[in-house]
Amino acid sequence: MKRRDSLKAIALGAISTGLLVEACAPKKKEEKANAGSAAKIDRFAEEAANDERLQKETFFTAHEMATITVLVDIIIPKDEVSGSATEAGVPDFIEFIVKDMPYHQTPMRGGLRWLDQQCLRKYEKAFVDCTAQQQTEMIDAIAYPAKAAPDMKQGVSFFNLMRNLTVTGFYTSEMGVKDLGYMGNKPNQWNGVPKDVLDQYGLTYTEKDLKDCISFNSPE
Repeated sequence: MKRRDSLKAIALGAISTGLLVEACAPKKKEEKANAGSAAKIDRFAEEAANDERLQKETFFTAHEMATITVLVDIIIPKDEVSGSATEAGVPDFIEFIVKDMPYHQTPMRGGLRWLDQQCLRKYEKAFVDCTAQQQTEMIDAIAYPAKAAPDMKQGVSFFNLMRNLTVTGFYTSEMGVKDLGYMGNKPNQWNGVPKDVLDQYGLTYTEKDLKDCISFNSPE
């Protein structure tokens, strides 16, 4: 399975576990807040005030945001189907999430510092200043929990969180929804059970059944 296909599976599976429900809501608030005062938003005054306050605040430093930008594009790079995580606005999504859900702040900031410390020890430079090969080597050491060394435990935990937030941010964006192939609520057309399935169970349609099914076909 290709990596992007695996991430799609994570995104779709997260819907059933409630991750997207939890993390997508603040994103929607952010988008609405960015729409300006002209947008008619059905929210309590307290919610609107909280969103406005969060929009004005900044949590991550410029260096941390640069690191996040590199990380999310490693997780979901641009391909022939759609743009990268950064092009989908994932770094801004993560910035908003950690302000709206403060319990993410310590794991995220601590994880980013841990990543830089590991790179400084191994490559004598911060993660964002490493070569693409060095960055990949570092990520490979923490991206696969079952294979990671015991001393990489903190990095594994951090990368799991980063990956989850990246997937959530990407696949709740307009670009990500298109990547999933979600068509929305559209009328369906059913032309009966395929012949090979009917043959498998020794069944057949009556003339009346065929007429009723055929009547749903689009004229050629």
